Amino acid sequence: MPRLCQPARWPLVCRLICIVTVAIVVGCWLPPGFAADVFVAADGNDTADSSAQKPVATLRRALDRVREIRIAAGDRQSPIVVEVADGRHELADTLVLGPADSGTPAAPTVIRAAAAARPVISGGRRITGWELSKSGHWLAHLPTVADGQWQFSQLFVNGQRRFRPVLPAVGWYTIAAAVPPSPAAEGKGHDGFGFSAGDIRSDWSNIGDVEVVAVHGWAMSRMRIAEIGPGEGAGGEAQAAGGTVRFTGRTMAPTSWGEFPAGNRYCIENVGESVGTPGSWYLDRGKGILTYCPLPGETLAAAEVIAPRLDQLVRLEGDSASGRLVEHVLFEGLTFAHGNWTLPPAGQSFPQADINVGGAISATGVRHVAFVDCRVRHVGRYAIEFGGGCSECTVERCDLADLGGGGVLIGTSGGAGSWGEEAAVPRTVERITIRDTTIRHGGRIHSAGVGVWIGHATHCTVEHCDIYDFTYTGVSVGWIWGYRESRTHHIRIASNRIHHLGHGVLSDMGGVYTLGVSPGTVVEGNVIHDIASHNYGGWGLYTDEGSTGIVMRGNLVYRTSSGGFHQHYGRDNLIENNVFAAARDWQLQRSRVEDHTSFRFERNIVWWDSDTPLVNGDWKTGLKLRSNCYFNAAGPVRFPGDSDLAGWQQTGQDLGSIVSDPRFTNPAAGDFTLPPDSPVFALGWQPIDPTQAGPRQPPPIDDLAPVPSIWPERRQTP
Repeated sequence: MPRLCQPARWPLVCRLICIVTVAIVVGCWLPPGFAADVFVAADGNDTADSSAQKPVATLRRALDRVREIRIAAGDRQSPIVVEVADGRHELADTLVLGPADSGTPAAPTVIRAAAAARPVISGGRRITGWELSKSGHWLAHLPTVADGQWQFSQLFVNGQRRFRPVLPAVGWYTIAAAVPPSPAAEGKGHDGFGFSAGDIRSDWSNIGDVEVVAVHGWAMSRMRIAEIGPGEGAGGEAQAAGGTVRFTGRTMAPTSWGEFPAGNRYCIENVGESVGTPGSWYLDRGKGILTYCPLPGETLAAAEVIAPRLDQLVRLEGDSASGRLVEHVLFEGLTFAHGNWTLPPAGQSFPQADINVGGAISATGVRHVAFVDCRVRHVGRYAIEFGGGCSECTVERCDLADLGGGGVLIGTSGGAGSWGEEAAVPRTVERITIRDTTIRHGGRIHSAGVGVWIGHATHCTVEHCDIYDFTYTGVSVGWIWGYRESRTHHIRIASNRIHHLGHGVLSDMGGVYTLGVSPGTVVEGNVIHDIASHNYGGWGLYTDEGSTGIVMRGNLVYRTSSGGFHQHYGRDNLIENNVFAAARDWQLQRSRVEDHTSFRFERNIVWWDSDTPLVNGDWKTGLKLRSNCYFNAAGPVRFPGDSDLAGWQQTGQDLGSIVSDPRFTNPAAGDFTLPPDSPVFALGWQPIDPTQAGPRQPPPIDDLAPVPSIWPERRQTP
């Protein structure tokens, strides 16, 4: 794909072309020179005429003015531009755009920041009227909380996330005993477990607001307490003078990944009696009192404390079934911040990737919608969601940071064989592009949130992005388990930096993860490194159940906990011309053997410097290996069956392969460049240029404060 356009340098002919096609090729954003039609300022007045001299106060009124201008102008041939002044623009309600807010190819609706401005579209409210308690804590009385109109589970102080109190203060509790599900949950899921003495207390105040966060391997459940009773361990498990906790809801499945087995980790959040650590806070909903324990140096006079009020900041609602879409809309230069998420009465439990929490910005039934040079931060969900009926949409040069969930959701979770309704028919989602965007610091509430999730979607692209600091997967593609028909195909994951994932919190993850049949899908040119799972499954490239017809080529993968590549099971995948280096447990893994060709593994370099094995699993049948280079700087390379290369080749595998030092420049420092006379070039190796991965023009990342994490493996003092 071409580099981003440079508007200030465009010749006239290019500008004219982009004027006509701005809503079609939305990656080329609106060139300068178009005067704004509608002006918005935080100190404006919605009864004003929306001129530069008399701006309106709200985006809702600004969009109403756009509708009026469009009706009056008839067949307008230039964009209708809303210009937003600097400052914090507090939304009274979610900003909803419907078909009537659409532009046209020649006259798109443009909502952009004023020159040199960085306006913040906020779903939060600044907390004022603080009092200082005798203990040094700050107290604020919030009547709208006390009367049930407002609740929140996030707080941001001076632009940084703060957390509610967490028990234990260090590490995790462990489940003492599994217990049978209650009659209401039997056969559907699990709704309780046994705990050790002192870990959960029935005398905690506001116990219905206490949240139990339990790990299931590759996901977490966040549950509300319904009751606490005596111990009732299942299966003969002993329980040391503790008790049983029952939840108001259940997990989504009665199978192993929905259980609460003995030994699994959990922590407890939002116990009022435990507030006191600097940087922690507690909301007593019944009394409407917010308590904040300030960090050293924070003062009542100078602190900006914001609590989110709106779950969604922007919602674009079209109807693809009737053809009434929201289309030809461009958002440019805006910051969207302070999105709420609160735990539902029945808790939150989802088997993988926490995709059911949705996005702070949500789109359904839209076409030719773009977010360019925007920021999303301090939200409790995913940042942006493109749901059913979305097509030809772009996120470009954006920065998505400090996210309760993941970065971008593309597609739907419905359809047979997925976790949606069996009878659901997903509306087409296609041609969504995420480009030159930084997606970072996610999973702050929903630990299984991923950088980019793509499900039941076609012809989508994630390219030149920088995705890092999540506790689960970087990019996830697919979402049909096994070989059933899939709507996902022709997905391109290319030239991204995907790194520092997992952090030892969850298991069973990948830098890039695929699932199901996906012909035409290509994963190429990515640099993936530092993937660390809790106890198993920290892979770089991971083709999970049923992955079929996928090409993974030209990727650099290093420093993973469980191998650079793993295939659970699948068919006819091609893994070629990749570097897999310096994995911890083993370098390559295969889990299930089937009676077809699972994958071809050709012209790859596998390098490591430890006494760990080359492979894990059965690598003898149902796969084809050839022309690879293997080298262990710490000792000999042993192939399946504990054979050397010659013995291994007698089985018909790895013909044309070599055991030889590829002569990387400095692998310890992550420099895997090769000299011209490296032996790998005789194998047909094609050079990989890792400098091409990541944003070509990085988005303007500002001085976002360090983003702390609640999970014990990553817990930081703000």
